[in-house]
Amino acid sequence: MTIPFQIVGFDLDGTLLDTSRDLGAAVNHALAQIGRAPVPLTEVAGLIGGGARLMLSRALTLTGGDAGIDQDALFAELLAFYVANIAVHTALYPGGAAMLDALGAAGVRIAVVTNKRQQMTDKLFAELGLTDRFACVIGAGTYPLKPAPDALHAMVERCGGGRAAFVGDTTFDTGAARAAGLPSIAVSFGFCDAPPHELGADAVIDHFDKLVPALQRFAK
Repeated sequence: MTIPFQIVGFDLDGTLLDTSRDLGAAVNHALAQIGRAPVPLTEVAGLIGGGARLMLSRALTLTGGDAGIDQDALFAELLAFYVANIAVHTALYPGGAAMLDALGAAGVRIAVVTNKRQQMTDKLFAELGLTDRFACVIGAGTYPLKPAPDALHAMVERCGGGRAAFVGDTTFDTGAARAAGLPSIAVSFGFCDAPPHELGADAVIDHFDKLVPALQRFAK
């Protein structure tokens, strides 16, 4: 099997991993501290994308606004709860393990660039036993957040250079890829902040068993 990329990078939340239940629990823990009703799990995906602080801001807007709220203190509550319960329900999306195996067997260097904090990302991968699968994991804290391209440029450099593609689920991901000059693939099953075919990706897939064929089409 030939894949026309030496590097394939992934977003984390909503792309590689379904983190919605654990993120939702953390958001609702924070909301409970100020007497707000919880956000239904079915609506949590719409809050995610752009980092945890933006997720909290969206949750406050959804449940009554942020007037008079100490967002820094509430954000600290959210983060503490999330870190303590980071991998209770989180798992790879269906087909994710087989897809990573296929990329690895083809000699592709696999990377992650996420707006999740580096320490949280490292802890999550360690708890899920995924750390060794990746040549490079870049979380928030060193480079500007996506959609800035800086972290994607660093991904390519840290992976030793070569042709790269990026896989994500939001306009933060497709925008970063476009700014970095990389082709992008969107997953329709993630926390999409626009209809999947309107995210600006070069291709859209509905399951991870479609990723390798999608990558191969870029060779034509």
